[in-house]
Amino acid sequence: MGRGEVDEMTATGLSPGSERGFTLFEALIAMTLLTVALLALAQALVLGLNIAATSTPSLVAREKAREAIESVHTARDTHTILWAQIRNVGVPGACPAGTTGVGGGAFQDGEIDMLAPGPDGLVNTADDAGLEALPGPDNQLGTADDVPLMGYTRQIEICDVDGNPDLRQIVVTIRFNASNAIGERRRTYRLSTLISRFS
Repeated sequence: MGRGEVDEMTATGLSPGSERGFTLFEALIAMTLLTVALLALAQALVLGLNIAATSTPSLVAREKAREAIESVHTARDTHTILWAQIRNVGVPGACPAGTTGVGGGAFQDGEIDMLAPGPDGLVNTADDAGLEALPGPDNQLGTADDVPLMGYTRQIEICDVDGNPDLRQIVVTIRFNASNAIGERRRTYRLSTLISRFS
């Protein structure tokens, strides 16, 4: 070893035989950063499990809300019910701004269990009976292995649009229990649309 190398090592505070390593403080900082990163990764994993566990119930809620609105459009087009009947039985209490609640229609008030449509083909009317179901393992609806939709409720609110007697707003709200990684949680899906007197 030359004199220049010895002088350089002495200037940095290292003796010729010493090795430099991590101090306890540096090791604690590294462990803290690693712990924070692992906790963030665990949170992302829990969020992913939550989304995966609630995707099927959310999809069912969305489709059942669409079916409810489509059945009203079909009933209007086929004249199953009159325009005056496309309202709630009582006056809806939560009509949005620009609309007015009027009673005297065919649709039940409030949040009720998700029952299958009766002979009129409309949901949330007086002739509904039996819980709606999903097909079981055989993928055929109406067989013995069908799965009833337990814990689902549906609310339909129909409000007249102010200043236009030929236009109404329909709001379908589906509430359901969605399992997730943390536990049971009540979820809501809401679909809003307008319906005209004319097809």
